[in-house]
Amino acid sequence: MARLIVLGGGVSGHTAATFAAKWLGSAHEVVVVTPNAKWNWIPSNIWVGVGQMSKEDVTFDLAPVYAKAGITYKQAKAVSLNPAGNELSERPFVTIEYTEQSRAGENENIEYDYVINATGPKLNFGATPGLGEGDSLGEHTVSVCTADHAVHAADELNKCIQKMKSGERQKFLIGTGHGLCTCQGAAFEYIFNVEHELKKAGVRDMADLKWISNESFLGDFGVGGLHMKSMGFAVSSKIFAESLFTERNVDWIIGAHVNKVEAGKVHYELLDGDMGEEDFDFSMLIPPFAGVGLKAYGKDGSDITDTIFAPNGFLKVDANYGAGAYENWKASDWPLTYQNPTYSNMFACGIAFAPPHAISKPMKSPNGTPIGPTPPRTGMPSGIIGKAVAHSICDRILKGEDAPLHEASMAHMGAACVASAGKGLFTGTAAAMTIYPVVPDFEKYPGTGRDTDYTFGEIGLAGHWIKHILHHLFMHKAKLNVGWTLIPE
Repeated sequence: MARLIVLGGGVSGHTAATFAAKWLGSAHEVVVVTPNAKWNWIPSNIWVGVGQMSKEDVTFDLAPVYAKAGITYKQAKAVSLNPAGNELSERPFVTIEYTEQSRAGENENIEYDYVINATGPKLNFGATPGLGEGDSLGEHTVSVCTADHAVHAADELNKCIQKMKSGERQKFLIGTGHGLCTCQGAAFEYIFNVEHELKKAGVRDMADLKWISNESFLGDFGVGGLHMKSMGFAVSSKIFAESLFTERNVDWIIGAHVNKVEAGKVHYELLDGDMGEEDFDFSMLIPPFAGVGLKAYGKDGSDITDTIFAPNGFLKVDANYGAGAYENWKASDWPLTYQNPTYSNMFACGIAFAPPHAISKPMKSPNGTPIGPTPPRTGMPSGIIGKAVAHSICDRILKGEDAPLHEASMAHMGAACVASAGKGLFTGTAAAMTIYPVVPDFEKYPGTGRDTDYTFGEIGLAGHWIKHILHHLFMHKAKLNVGWTLIPE
C-alpha cells in the first residue's frame, strides 16, 4: 500500500486528494492534513462580505465528505518535512500539529510515499504595520479572505450604511494592503459589490468610494493586463477597467504600496516616490501572501528549508528560477509538472508552488521599494494543477515510478474568470472573461502575448447568472455529490 499525503484542503489540495482517492481506490491511502474543519468556496466570500450570502452558504464540514471518499482526514497543520527520513526512520515523513480541539497541540509524524504541498498562503497581514499581526487581521480594516472575515466585513458595512441613512457621509477605501499583493481580483469584485449594495440601500450619494492598488495600471490584475475581444473589438483590460470605474464613480490610486495603516487612515508610497495619506471610514485591504512557514530537515537533522523552499516560503518546483531580468523572461520559465527538483516524490500545487517570477513587469519606486502584483495562482489554475499533480502521482503508484508526469503549465493553460460587480437576480452584473494563456507567450503571440481568439470579455446580467450557477456547481463538486467528476475545474 502506498500513502499519499496532501497538505492543505483548499481548492487545489481538495481537488488533488479527491481525484487521487477515486483513482487509487482502497488499495492505497490518501491522507489530507488541513487545520480547517470546513471547506470554503473562497470566490463567494465577497458576497458574504456584503451580506448577500451567509457563512453556511459558502462552507461545509470536511469530515463527512472525506469519510465518504475513503480519505484519512487529519485536522492539523503541517509543521515540517523530513523528505529523507532521519536517524530513527528510513522513510520520509511529515510532522503535523493537531488543531482539532480534542488533540490540540499534539504532534504526530506520518510517513509517506508521496506528498503534495497544497497549503496555500499565509495571509501575511503583518507585512504592513497596522494591517494586522502576523497572519491575523487587525482592528482598522476588514477582509474577505476567509468566511469569518467576510461575516465581520458585512457587519461593519451595515454599520456604515446605517450611519449614511442617518445623514453621516462615509469614505470607503478598498484594494491591496501592500506593494507586493496578489488577488487584486477579489478586491475588484468587492468594491463593486459594495457600490451595488450602497445603491440598493439608497445611500450611494452619501458615499465616497476609492480603489487603492499596487497595479501600475487599472486592469493589470497581476497578469500584465490583457487585450480581449469585446463586442467584436479588441479592447485592453486597462480601458475596460477604467470605463467601469468611471461609470460607477469610483476613484482610484494605483502604483501604491500601503506601508502603514492607522485608525481611519492609510499611508502609502507611489511608484514615482511620492508619499501620500488617505482617510477612510471603512476599508477592505487584501494582505500579501507568503508561504505558511513549513520547515524541512535532512536525514542528519540539518535545516534544508532553503533547499526545498524559495525565500517567500513556497515550494520549489520544475521552474526556471534563474531567468534574471524582465527582458529574459519566457513562458518556458513556468513549471510543467510541479515536481520538486530535489525530491521526486514531492509536488506542489495551487498557491503553494513558488513561481519563477512575476507575470506583470516588475517595478520599483525611486526609493527602491518594489511595487507590483505577484502572480495569481488561484481559482481555475489551482484546480487544474491539483488534478494534474494527482494524476501524475497516481500513475506512478499504479504503473511504476517511470510513468510520465502530467503537465499543466500556466503558460499553456487558459482560464475563465467571472468577476462579480453586484449581486441580484435581475440587477446583478459580472464581467465574464477568458484568458489564453494565463502566462503570456510573446514568442508565440507577438505583441499581446496571448491569443485574442480565446481571450475575450463581456459584462452584464448574464455574467452574474453564470457566477451564481458556478457557485452552486463548485459547491456540489467539492461535496462529491453525484456527477462531481463531470464538472470541470
